Amino acid sequence: MVSFCRWWCPKLEKKMAAFLQTNIRLEIIPGRYSSLTDHKFRAPYRIRCAAASPVKKRYNITLLPGDGIGPEVISVAKNVLQKAGFLQGLEFDFQEMPFGGAALDLVGVPLPEETSTAAKQSDAILLGAIGGYKWDKNEKHLRPEMGLLNIRRDLNVFANLRPATVLPQLVDASTLKKEVAQGVDMMIVRELTGGIYFGEPRGITINENGEEVGFNTEIYAAHEIDRIARVAFETARKRRGKLCSVDKANVLDASILWRKRVTALASEYPDVELSHMYVDNAAMQLVRDPKQFDTIVTNNIFGDILSDEASMITGSIGMLPSASLGESGPGLFEPIHGSAPDIAGQDKANPLATILSAAMLLKYGLGEEKAAKMIEDAVVDALNKGFRTGDIYSPGNKLVGCKEMGEEVLKSVDSKVPV
Repeated sequence: MVSFCRWWCPKLEKKMAAFLQTNIRLEIIPGRYSSLTDHKFRAPYRIRCAAASPVKKRYNITLLPGDGIGPEVISVAKNVLQKAGFLQGLEFDFQEMPFGGAALDLVGVPLPEETSTAAKQSDAILLGAIGGYKWDKNEKHLRPEMGLLNIRRDLNVFANLRPATVLPQLVDASTLKKEVAQGVDMMIVRELTGGIYFGEPRGITINENGEEVGFNTEIYAAHEIDRIARVAFETARKRRGKLCSVDKANVLDASILWRKRVTALASEYPDVELSHMYVDNAAMQLVRDPKQFDTIVTNNIFGDILSDEASMITGSIGMLPSASLGESGPGLFEPIHGSAPDIAGQDKANPLATILSAAMLLKYGLGEEKAAKMIEDAVVDALNKGFRTGDIYSPGNKLVGCKEMGEEVLKSVDSKVPV
């Protein structure tokens, strides 16, 4: 019976696939037997037939593993994305390109022209992480981080969505008291291609006293504020209808214009409750009472800082995905954590933020919400079963590495398929 099943199942698979006009996977689930020679089975073999949707759509995905733990988490997320896609009738053509420090070592620049071209021509981009001690002393234009800023600019992905949700399974991993962290569910909408990170003039020079001076420019045009505000209002409208705009309008002229423009747009969204908050107060309120926030919109540098702060409310920066979107063209999807070079190659990384970024890629980048939900549910299922990487581990759970966590999510994705 063993040899018969192994020979026969592929043929049966083809016949059933042709009959049903769909994709069929057959899995032999072994029973218990005394030995391979006498074939005295104590329980019969079972055949599981899982039918996936016929391939309806094909997408081109550019993978940018980057540096540190980036290749590890991208490898895991790719497998999950592939399986969820297969089960929903989607097919992906993946193209892996050098980026960040890896590209510096390979061709001498953090964002090769070939990488930028491949990203622009794809349907979506999934990024791992960039940076590391190795390149910290490079000149500014030869640092991995410049590759990230440049690809955001090249793709014109001005809206960065960063959800921060405390899952019930991880509430004890939060650095805040349980009663403070429990139930937190917010979305931070960060402007991504303007402000002080891109503003001109900038540089380091010598002043009239012969002293070195470094300077950057925080600058926003009205259209840049309007377009990110509209994304935030639309996001809040689909959530709980509350939007908090964070600025520093009591000091910064750029923030005065920011508040003016956001306030003016509020009349177009009467169903959204708009409030304003200074960034220093917002940083404090995120720790004091994070549940008060639904959707936050803010500029580039404030969003960078506040979203990292929010990540620790959830238990770990290794849990937070992000989506960077423009008015047209492919989106850029990445975990918000760094490259963690101290644990790179040791199978210690938490891949869940990257897996959830793949879910955001499906949902926001490709409009494939069913496949996205399948991944999100699988992550929750793996956590419900007690699997934890080191950053979210607590006594009573099972400590696993990056690969095993990915395997458990894959099993959970597969378990959602009707048998």
